[in-house]
Amino acid sequence: MDVFRTLIPSRGESAVALGNFDGLHIGHRKVVSLACGGAAEGLLPTVLTFAENPRMDLGGGAGGRLLSQEDKIALLKEMGVKQLYILEFHTVKDLTAEEFVEQVLVGRLKAKKACCGFNFTFGRGGRADSAALSSLCGERGVGVSVAQAVLVDGTPVSSTRIRGLIESGRVDDAARLLGRPFGYRMPVRHGRRLGHSLGTPTLNQELPEGFVRPKFGVYASRVSVGEESHLGVTNVGVRPTVGSDRPLSETWMPEYRGGELYGSSVRVELLRFLRPEQRFSTLEELRRAIKRDGARAGEYYRRPLHTAE
Repeated sequence: MDVFRTLIPSRGESAVALGNFDGLHIGHRKVVSLACGGAAEGLLPTVLTFAENPRMDLGGGAGGRLLSQEDKIALLKEMGVKQLYILEFHTVKDLTAEEFVEQVLVGRLKAKKACCGFNFTFGRGGRADSAALSSLCGERGVGVSVAQAVLVDGTPVSSTRIRGLIESGRVDDAARLLGRPFGYRMPVRHGRRLGHSLGTPTLNQELPEGFVRPKFGVYASRVSVGEESHLGVTNVGVRPTVGSDRPLSETWMPEYRGGELYGSSVRVELLRFLRPEQRFSTLEELRRAIKRDGARAGEYYRRPLHTAE
């Protein structure tokens, strides 16, 4: 998959999925799949997205991010996308709807098919919608496919809804809407080596800047180290027993027998909220709590993931 940061001309005629795609949830994947279906017509499956959430430039509340750019690129590649354009929003935000279609879709991307969600907006000030896209593209011989809302429990899937679930600790419900567990990939940093004194080595990671903040507490988790996955128990918060005011992710890996991971980029996925943060009087009380958490986490780690797809 080719990744472009500017509007390099497309390598050929394309089917383009348009959107911010924060989280790349099951509704977003429906839009991208429409573009990937263009391969059967000899079109290059292409995605046009942005480095930042356009809502911030348009004066709206964007909320915390659900997915890193690195993970978004990897997921889109897995889906079969051949060209990915990640633009700075300011480079196109002043284009009218007609200019966007003429200069970007037709002129640069050589689009023969454009795909978007039912609530897609574009053009200066975000004033144009999917109906306008259909009209403007139709005048230029470009087909348009609009994905309708994906409903889960009778309510449309949206990034806003998923953020609310994560912020309230309902990460298992968020996974149904995302199509995979919520997680983050960050370098492992040195902590206070408390885990070594407890006999349970830990991964200390800062939560990614600008990310949605999960409810503070203890989670069952899955840790990806290279190609392998391991059981984890992750505390998201401020380490109340030890004393710290900086939110971070601290993961115990009770079954891991590999080497040191300091400096490595490791992905942690939160599977289930287990309990709120607690302050323990002694390290022995903390050690017993970790053992109990590990037993409960193992139950969720071994369960198959149920998504809404």
